[in-house]
Amino acid sequence: MAWVSPVMAQDVPVQGIVLDVSGQGLPGVTVKAENESTRKSVVTTSSGVGLFSFSNLAAGGPYRFIFSSIGYQSDTLSGYTIAAGKQIALSLKLKEQSNNLQEVVIGYGKSTRSQITGAVTSVRPDEFNTGVIASPGQLLQGKVAGLNITRSGNPNEKPAVILRGPSSFREGAQEPFYVIDGVPGASIDLVAPDDIISMEVLKDASSTAIYGSRAANGVIMVNTKNAGKGLGKLSYNAYAAAETISNSVPMASGDELRAYLAANNKKLDAISDDGSNTDWLKEVTRTGISHNHNLNFNGGGENSSYGASLNYFDNQGIIKTSGMERFIARANMEQRLLNNRLKINLNLTNSNTTNDRIASQVYNNMFTYLPTVGVRKADGSFSEDPSRTTGTGGYYNPVALLENNTYQGKTNLYLINGNVKANILSGLDFNAMVSVQNEQITENLYNNRASMLKQGFNGYAERSSVKNTQKVFEAYFNYDKTFGKHGLKLLAGYSFQQNRNGDGFQTSAQNFVSDDLLWNNLGLSNGNGSTVVNYGATYISTLRLISFYGRAIYDYDGKYLLQATIRRDGSSAFGINNRWGMFPSVSAGWNIDREDFMENVSFVSNLKLRAGYGVSGNSVGFDAYTARLVYGAQSGSYFYSNGKWLTAVGPIQNDNPNLKWERTATANIGLDFSLFNNKLSGSIDVYNKKTTDLIAPYSVSTTQYPFNVLTANVGAMTNKGIEFSLNTTPIKTDRFSWNTAINLSHNKNEITSISNELFQANEFYTANVGGRGQSGALGYQVIKEGLPLGTFYTLRYAGKDANGKSMFYDKNGNASTANTGFENFTVTGSAQPKLLYGWNNTFRYKQFDFNFFIRGVYGNKILNATLADMNAPIYALQTNIAKETLTENINDDKAQFVSDRYLESGSYLRLDNATLGYTFKFKGKTSLRVYASGNNLFIITKYKGVDPEINMSGQTPGIDYRNFYPKTRSAIFGLNFNL
Repeated sequence: MAWVSPVMAQDVPVQGIVLDVSGQGLPGVTVKAENESTRKSVVTTSSGVGLFSFSNLAAGGPYRFIFSSIGYQSDTLSGYTIAAGKQIALSLKLKEQSNNLQEVVIGYGKSTRSQITGAVTSVRPDEFNTGVIASPGQLLQGKVAGLNITRSGNPNEKPAVILRGPSSFREGAQEPFYVIDGVPGASIDLVAPDDIISMEVLKDASSTAIYGSRAANGVIMVNTKNAGKGLGKLSYNAYAAAETISNSVPMASGDELRAYLAANNKKLDAISDDGSNTDWLKEVTRTGISHNHNLNFNGGGENSSYGASLNYFDNQGIIKTSGMERFIARANMEQRLLNNRLKINLNLTNSNTTNDRIASQVYNNMFTYLPTVGVRKADGSFSEDPSRTTGTGGYYNPVALLENNTYQGKTNLYLINGNVKANILSGLDFNAMVSVQNEQITENLYNNRASMLKQGFNGYAERSSVKNTQKVFEAYFNYDKTFGKHGLKLLAGYSFQQNRNGDGFQTSAQNFVSDDLLWNNLGLSNGNGSTVVNYGATYISTLRLISFYGRAIYDYDGKYLLQATIRRDGSSAFGINNRWGMFPSVSAGWNIDREDFMENVSFVSNLKLRAGYGVSGNSVGFDAYTARLVYGAQSGSYFYSNGKWLTAVGPIQNDNPNLKWERTATANIGLDFSLFNNKLSGSIDVYNKKTTDLIAPYSVSTTQYPFNVLTANVGAMTNKGIEFSLNTTPIKTDRFSWNTAINLSHNKNEITSISNELFQANEFYTANVGGRGQSGALGYQVIKEGLPLGTFYTLRYAGKDANGKSMFYDKNGNASTANTGFENFTVTGSAQPKLLYGWNNTFRYKQFDFNFFIRGVYGNKILNATLADMNAPIYALQTNIAKETLTENINDDKAQFVSDRYLESGSYLRLDNATLGYTFKFKGKTSLRVYASGNNLFIITKYKGVDPEINMSGQTPGIDYRNFYPKTRSAIFGLNFNL
């Protein structure tokens, strides 16, 4: 609508105001005045209260005024002619935008969906997962095609995140690169989930190449609530949750174990049987009570705005004494100067996290400790068998492990970043960003005088404190201009980053006067005259990264799109001959729906074809010394000096001047569509991702090298796949609506090379989890050309012989109990899934809302090494056995041998969440939503273990081996208050 106000200045031909649907002024709205005849345009931005004006428009026309803002539907007012002495006053209300129409954040800028030429998926808060969320990555689980996220129930364990299959052999080198509010590499632990307004997942190299050597695994852009504008807004979100163990491996009770042994003429000794029936899993677990509180406030005036938030999260683990407590405080402000031509932003974030951990031996012993003994003896001391509690993986009372050993970590994260944006000329902006992130990590350990882990130490403590610092400087120019039907966006920038890690120390002490002070006063220790202090292996390293980057985006009439990017990275982590690398990309798009021949195709709202190719790198896991010759202590080597034998110092790592980052080249073709007035939308992407220069350790001759292993770039791997997502609203009335969204993805991983002209290898054996009594195995997975990463390499189970003993096949298919040597191992399956899927449904009726979310995996295998370890009838006098072992022959000494008998289907379908909410609406914008939610309500699977959602990251995916924190089932009650 248009109106004329007598209060407006008469010397400005066009003035106006832009509002939201409630009538409140909208700041930061881009308003473009375009002459429909000449195609020349001028752009301005609305003020803090929604006002805008044009004082430099040439007379004539007709003009159209295009309004756009993130989170709102773009709109246009047309048909205005400017004449001398005539004033035009405009007023427009922008409606909130549906998810598939919103602008999205990309590297060093933003773009509309119609202009994007790469594979980018945007997820908004109303699509995030609901639950006890310890890490922002969990918000995306099952919501993005091609993104595989796995997590356990451990509150202190981050989820494993892999995008479009694994692209590295190295542990910890497969996770996407995070960019938080424009700060590359900022810690994801700085962000409270309630403060996030969107997350963009950049999948292909044409989207990620702008981040160069760190983007081969994809990029996740995290955008948080910034300084607000207009009237102050207050929101408070809170929930409380009760979590319980969702599933377990059925173990024999005390009476069942006694009966099994008696039936086989065996009996436990006195120290192993006091007549008890102890459920050890029940003894170490509890109902975990968790709660989360988030308070957010923002507001501002015409030239300044501010925002602040506080988040408190207490996640009590379902295993006793475990848990995580976190407090995050954020503050940000924006100052606008020179008629909005200069903007200054300052952001401060501080996160304090306390992690209460447990001894790793609890995971195994809570299943296998004999149920025939009680938790404590008659004198109140813990039931233990000291003769068997040796080593790190021994036989320990799991309750005693929790009470006699205390592990606590504290992390203090601090980030300050400032941004300056200056509009130099029409369409030309200069941006500069400086950030400093400090991370202080303190680890504390105390084994008291009763601890079986440190027998004879009379109390043992360890403390360490390490500081990591990251400094980033970014400076870049953005140029955005329209010339008739031609649109041009240019980016040119420079980046500097320095990471100084490992600045700290570690020490230990023993023989304490009292256990009461734990690690808090190491001066109370006395030693024993021969105490060896554990100083750890922490060392200081400084890593620098310098980059130059550029991007050009061309748009012709909104129909034809072309984008090219290039980044040149230099890193001190790599060999002297390969410090610099180039990462280019090019992509194109065609908005088919804007062609003349589509004018009469009314059911097509949007139709775009995309294609792109690019190269990005992976430098995760490297420090300043990765490519350097390193000396260290030589175990077992000594020299005599001054009357003493001293440990020798020698090379422990070779220099490799040619070491460089892994490179991933991705070709991607995609189709985006929206039909029936945006009621049905989706996308299809097909990709081919090839990673070369994979880094692995290779054996070398010590006649040529100081050390017998060299880290080198040798291997190659491919990931080929297809992704499909669909979002539709089948029903939408004034009172009732139903929205449903589904995503499917298929990926095929293949190792194509592990050798070159310098370094040769036929295969690498990994995952040496070991089986009780089973020897000679080099590993239970194999890395070999032509196979996917995570290929299982085991014996083949051939059933039982006449005496009830396990048999295995040899290479010729002959079955025998003797075929247990490594020469009989063969490929038996893959951990890589064939299909990932997620299905989300949201129903709204008046002020009620109901959502349920189903996700799953199909076509992968899991090695249930946990069950193999428990299915050991010959060890029934030493440890507990699984219920299914009660039918085994007690003389079968190979039942527990790792073979394809324990290779199980990892497919599952999980009702991940169901939420029912009701919203109370009050005067103005005040609202209160209350809801009840359930997580992990049921699962359909054939897997016999605790849960088929097994960690898929690292070099050995898909293995369940006595180290799995049980997954939880939770009931949640919460509220969202907005004022």
